[in-house]
Amino acid sequence: MDNWLEGLEPIVGHQEIKVPYRYSMGATTSKFFIEIRDRKKIMGIKCAKCNIVYVPPRSTCGGCFALLNDWVEVSDRGTLQTYTIIHYPTPAQPVPTPLIYGIIKLDGADTGLAHLVSEVDYERLRIGMRLKAVFKEERVGNMLDIQYFKPI
Repeated sequence: MDNWLEGLEPIVGHQEIKVPYRYSMGATTSKFFIEIRDRKKIMGIKCAKCNIVYVPPRSTCGGCFALLNDWVEVSDRGTLQTYTIIHYPTPAQPVPTPLIYGIIKLDGADTGLAHLVSEVDYERLRIGMRLKAVFKEERVGNMLDIQYFKPI
């Protein structure tokens, strides 16, 4: 039995396998998306030890590893910290190219939220630009319930 491949030519086949699955966001992320979906409110979670407000929220502080459960509402307005312009399409992108991904530090938060930026000419983009969230009319409970951020 040890030599069952002896004398055989290996054949390599290429195929795609699609595996459907369900993903549970967990209590912290679920609450974050429910607030956006139901009330158009962006929530952060604050570390009682470090005083850091995380958006999006997490269950454990990245600085001191304390468990987090102090929810705070943050603004739907913030400052563009950095950005990139994407000129090539991929199946993962939710809108046609070219598109802008930015990191927005919302007022009241200490961390940045990565999201789409729209309604702005590429030449006018600048670090420090003030932005405001634009919410979809029909929200379903995911990050794209915030359609994009636009300049104020």
